Amino acid sequence: MRLDERIVPYLHMAGLYHLVRLNETWFRSDESLVSAFMERWRPETHMFHMPFGKCTITLQDMAYQLGLPIDGNYVSGCLMDFERYIKGGHPAWMRFEELLGVLPLANCIDKFTVKCSWMQETFGKLPHGVNDATVKRYARAYTMMLLGTQLFGDKFGTCLHIR
Repeated sequence: MRLDERIVPYLHMAGLYHLVRLNETWFRSDESLVSAFMERWRPETHMFHMPFGKCTITLQDMAYQLGLPIDGNYVSGCLMDFERYIKGGHPAWMRFEELLGVLPLANCIDKFTVKCSWMQETFGKLPHGVNDATVKRYARAYTMMLLGTQLFGDKFGTCLHIR
């Protein structure tokens, strides 16, 4: 998604602006290398099983590489019980609509994931002359795409979890 300057203050407030450098201009992802690592990941041990042995990425590695804070409250929860962790007990898609102002089409949803192509089509370009509430919605969508594709991407890079 294109980064609009009107979104930047919200990324600064969230402490995520530095992650924008992970785009194609600053950081090129080697898709085949990422795919090879994903194939070697074992969720039961939380490690990569490499020909030379096992290895893992630590929290300290992430903090150092990405500049993410590792102090303070953590965010966690079981995906199976995802809806019960939502503030106010709202169904997940109701909360999605509250935060982004729109629901994806039924063919763009699979359980708790939404197609990246729908996000791009819907929030790809922030129109001129919109109010602050709309800018905030686009900032939320940009943040969701940033985290869902750069940090927590799925194996195919086509969907992102709404958590």
